[in-house]
Amino acid sequence: MATPHRPNALIWLPLSVAVIGLDQWSKAWVLSALPEYMAVPVIDGFWNWYRTYNTGAAFSFLSNAGGWQTWFFTALALAVCGLLGYWLSRAARGDWRQALPYSLVIGGALGNVIDRLVHGHVIDFIQWYWRDHYWPAFNVADSAIVVGAIGIALFGLFDKKGRAKGSGE
Repeated sequence: MATPHRPNALIWLPLSVAVIGLDQWSKAWVLSALPEYMAVPVIDGFWNWYRTYNTGAAFSFLSNAGGWQTWFFTALALAVCGLLGYWLSRAARGDWRQALPYSLVIGGALGNVIDRLVHGHVIDFIQWYWRDHYWPAFNVADSAIVVGAIGIALFGLFDKKGRAKGSGE
């Protein structure tokens, strides 16, 4: 006997496409409009546009590794996207607590993969700072990855608490 069809959360993938589109559009703007390595104040004392490049991962991890890291981080991002895509296919369509963060991470990861494959590095341009303390520059894709990862962690924590209460444990 066939099991009834349950619509999955792959319908959320257009959000990933939107993140990729916004990320690549913003980076095209940066490449055409911002000078390299020169701060352009947006909010004085807090936020600059600052065009820079990252050949590594978060916080420039492995940025001076000699080039192999481009392929390593590309393969890692594709593997994570594959896993999250699989999980999306197993999640219920209406389960936005899983679908939304997975889709954000997929879009962000693929946005940065495109940079690595096209340019050999990731284009970063958002710089936050306070006095002499600067946060590493980042981009739209990085923002989507961070928001998605926080969502995965928070919703995973809350779902476990809800399941434990509901199961009488």
